[in-house]
Amino acid sequence: MASGDLWFFERFARPYELLSPVAEARPLQAGLAHARRPVERVVDVAGGTGRAVRALDVPERVVVDAAAGMLREVPPEVGAVRGDASRLPVRDESADAVLIVDALHHLPRARNVLAEAYRVLRPGGVLVVREFDRRTLRGRLVERVEHLVGFESTFYSANSLATGLAEAGFSARVTDHGFDCTVVGVKPGSP
Repeated sequence: MASGDLWFFERFARPYELLSPVAEARPLQAGLAHARRPVERVVDVAGGTGRAVRALDVPERVVVDAAAGMLREVPPEVGAVRGDASRLPVRDESADAVLIVDALHHLPRARNVLAEAYRVLRPGGVLVVREFDRRTLRGRLVERVEHLVGFESTFYSANSLATGLAEAGFSARVTDHGFDCTVVGVKPGSP
């Protein structure tokens, strides 16, 4: 996470948890449906308080985040690990799915983050990225507000996210267009 963004998530974890809307389960579940293997372990990268992974009913859910303040807000039924998204503290091929929800724009080395997601996924596993599409009016507004606050955010379009996933080795596709876009990448190979 960019240093300009981390301060906010360290200091305002409690209000963030209280005021943030619940993650939409439908697009996340639809993304997981692209996996070519059973989804039993999900890693939520830069997942903050775990609001995205908590929307899913899977046996093992783990949040990895750089902000200790955010991880203190993760409920006990979800695993919480402090770590850098561009060097995940997760074993190779140990996850069936990786989520990056409303967070990739905060991460300064997006290519490394996508490569790490690829590394930790088992063959046939799926990466689900939910982001604000900068090509929409609301996306451009969020981008401006975040820059005014002092965030070092880099926003993407749905198509540029799909290209980034493909460059990381995934079979990628955009499954939801619009302000809240979803891009899904499947790691090649069979379970």
